[in-house]
Amino acid sequence: MKNLKVYALSLLRREFTHSPLVYFRVLFLCFCFLSLLQSFIVFAKPIKFALLFTFGNVLAVGSTAFLMGPEQQLRMMFDSVRVYATAIYIGFVVLALICALWIQSKILTLLAIICEICALIWYCLSYIPFARRIVSDLMIRFCDTEL
Repeated sequence: MKNLKVYALSLLRREFTHSPLVYFRVLFLCFCFLSLLQSFIVFAKPIKFALLFTFGNVLAVGSTAFLMGPEQQLRMMFDSVRVYATAIYIGFVVLALICALWIQSKILTLLAIICEICALIWYCLSYIPFARRIVSDLMIRFCDTEL
């Protein structure tokens, strides 16, 4: 009976240490923890917030690479449908880091983070069929502006 327990535990441990779903869960939980932590420091220390937020976003996007593989993730990110959304998102990630680490301006850092959030939303919408078109139509209808 004891050998059966040891065997079952070793089998379970081996299954969970090699499963891509486990790596996805770990990175996604790190993202959730950083998101919760950063909500407390957004106005007190916006530069620290920018670093945590950007690192959390990189973890969230990187966590999906464990589900489909890094090669497939990069292929999908730079697909013709979402190449502009990906480039804009990566650009705002870099801009937020430059504003936080090099320029060290709180106002510019917050503006870069707001733009990064918008770019991340637009990037995520590119994975949902017709979602960007629906959002654009809603923006035209409610705000009289087009995205």
